[in-house]
Amino acid sequence: MTLPAYLEQGEGDTAVFLLHGVGGGKEAWLHNQPVLAAAGYQTLAWDMPGYGASPPHPSCTNASLAEALKALIDHVGSQRNVLLGHSMGGMVAQEVAALHPSLVHGLVLYSTSPAFGKPDGAWQQQFLQSRFAPLDQGRGMDGLARKIVPTMFATGADPARLAEAAALMARVPAGSYRAALAAIVSFNRLAELGDIAVPTLCLAGELDPNAPPAVVEKMAGRIAGAQYTCLAGVGHIANIEQPALFNSTVLAFLKHHFPT
Repeated sequence: MTLPAYLEQGEGDTAVFLLHGVGGGKEAWLHNQPVLAAAGYQTLAWDMPGYGASPPHPSCTNASLAEALKALIDHVGSQRNVLLGHSMGGMVAQEVAALHPSLVHGLVLYSTSPAFGKPDGAWQQQFLQSRFAPLDQGRGMDGLARKIVPTMFATGADPARLAEAAALMARVPAGSYRAALAAIVSFNRLAELGDIAVPTLCLAGELDPNAPPAVVEKMAGRIAGAQYTCLAGVGHIANIEQPALFNSTVLAFLKHHFPT
């Protein structure tokens, strides 16, 4: 298997794998990765297959994405691995934890959920149609990003940060975006939450309509010993919208469970 592309910063006995969402890429962590690296952690921000410099897989499934991440974890060979996944990245993290639990020593499940529902369900199909509409109308990923990204930020958020997230989404290949969303609607690891036996932080944004705090809190309640934290005044992309708040919360968790 061809390794996915990744950006590595920092050194340490604990490797933190930064897993972006459906509209991201390794550049989504520009405000976070240097801070975690400076704190003494080896950090690796990947381009999910089909994103950035990573070639796509013949079929984009939750299992194939998990195997791509496993290959990267094996390649790095760190003593301890923490998977920090945002949105879809959090689903990939859960998939790896379910399929390869021995490789996972900690989890940060950020603005994500343990299940999306039945892929042939009416709600799921409506979701896909709404997300694909700008592409079907010929507006491209730029038009899609301009429509969707503002809904992921708090009202009054820094326009520069919003523009940054929109530009990131606009660079995602349309085919990869469609394939990733098709994988999302089939994701379901709800039954495996009780099997997670590593330090876990479930992190929500107070104003996130995509992964509402109640969903994230309920997820935390199904994981033994999990910590639930809700970041005040932010939406779905807190690591870009309010990076200082995001970084301090994640670092507090890492330093407690994985001291450098």
